[in-house]
This record gives sequence, structure tokens and C-alpha cells, in this order.
Amino acid sequence: MGHDKKDISQVNLAGKVALAALGIVQVTLATLAFWDLAHRADEDLRGPKPAWIPVILVNWIGPAVYFVLGVRRDTR
Repeated sequence: MGHDKKDISQVNLAGKVALAALGIVQVTLATLAFWDLAHRADEDLRGPKPAWIPVILVNWIGPAVYFVLGVRRDTR
């Protein structure tokens, strides 16, 4: 039972729209994470700013990890 791989030309229109939407969401998340990183004070982060750059570049999980684990939340 082989698993046939499809190239993008074999994906229907709905599939192409879904892939494009997912790509836009991924780029948006990464852009927001990079913007936040650039504008956030060093003391509001866990770890040095340069260490978060390669983390954010990891698709999907990188921006989520940055926002969940990298940003300090005020406990007041």
C-alpha cells in the first residue's frame, strides 16, 4: 500500500486556498513575534533577544514558544 505524493499542481483549488491561508497565518505569527521581540524590553524576556531569533523561525511552533515561554508575564 504505497503512499502517493502529490505535487502542488495535483491539489484542488480548495486545497491550494487552505495551504495559502496556512502560509499567511504562519508568516503573520512570525512577523508579530519578531515585531514584539524588537520592541520588548530585555528584562521582559526569558533569555537574551538574539537567542529567540532562531526559535521564532521554526514554523508554527517557534512563534508560539516565544509568546508562551519567552515573554515574562507580570504576576501583579
